[in-house]
Amino acid sequence: MYRKDLILMLRDNPMGVGELAQALGMRGKDVADELTHLRQSLRNEPYRLEVIPAVCRKCGFTFSADKLTKPGKCPECRGTWIHEPRVWIVAA
Repeated sequence: MYRKDLILMLRDNPMGVGELAQALGMRGKDVADELTHLRQSLRNEPYRLEVIPAVCRKCGFTFSADKLTKPGKCPECRGTWIHEPRVWIVAA
């Protein structure tokens, strides 16, 4: 899997790390690592990586956009009912 393939998959198509991992046949942690490297690589490209941060469905707490994987628990309400963060690539 190449980062160019990730760019094509995520171009104007928001996906979660879990969805990407399943589509690519990789572990979620490996996909998150690739996305971190992709974010750095895109500094020299006409694209940028956008992140819709994870949100607790119970209390509405919004997590940091820096975290690409789904958190285990909400720090506010301790709930585990959390939307996975979604990433996509847009033209800069």
